[in-house]
Amino acid sequence: MGKSHESKQSYLLTVQKLVAELVGTYMLILFGSGSEFIQAQKPKQDLSLEGVALSWAIAVAAIVYSIGHISGSHINPASSIALAFIGKFPWKLVPAYALAQLIGAMLAGLTLRLLFGGNQAYLLLTLPVGENPASDINVVAWEIIITFIFLFVICCSVLHPGAAKGFGGVAIGAVVFVNVIIAGPITGCSMNPARSIGAAIVAHNFHKLWIYIISPIIGAVGGCVLYYFLQITTKASTEDLPVAESRRIETTLGHPNLAYSGYN
Repeated sequence: MGKSHESKQSYLLTVQKLVAELVGTYMLILFGSGSEFIQAQKPKQDLSLEGVALSWAIAVAAIVYSIGHISGSHINPASSIALAFIGKFPWKLVPAYALAQLIGAMLAGLTLRLLFGGNQAYLLLTLPVGENPASDINVVAWEIIITFIFLFVICCSVLHPGAAKGFGGVAIGAVVFVNVIIAGPITGCSMNPARSIGAAIVAHNFHKLWIYIISPIIGAVGGCVLYYFLQITTKASTEDLPVAESRRIETTLGHPNLAYSGYN
């Protein structure tokens, strides 16, 4: 009976995490891509690039604080893969997390397509931007770099034992804002394979999709590996850092449930 009860509880916890990832990714795409729809439809009504970037940033921060204590708030297959690569997330959950994230992105894309009209579905796509778009190599490089920075900031602001974890969502939202400002006009600033794959499926357009699958994963793994290296080399002195006191602060991102989802 005891083992059966524990098994059911473990199954329920996993389902809760997957539902949280699905809903979180849905919210991310609905708010982020939704702002891009508004900008495209009403370009003269002052929803500038900065406004779109702020929409993405606030959405990410809100989602981190909303579901971080449930699933770890990955909302990105590249994050799940990279965290598993450095041993901060179980590999066996990566496929399920990625599927939940992809479904969430697709549902959000379908919602936006329904609300704004099917002829606007192309706005969901992440593609090289402009009349003279950057080369594939340039776009690959940009996506690797911004996702590298993104995951490095996530790890340092949430995973590191000396981090002020209560501000993790703020730090993550801030780096999203800057990345969208810098890379948005060049690559569309994906950093998230689920976002790009979901959009491609909804819009029936798979042009250059490979860039937005491979590049974020490479960048994410690189960012996590750098964090892992820095954590190893500074581990002995971590206890001496004044900021280490922040570990005693109770925050949602320090919830014990996150040990299972990788944020510990």
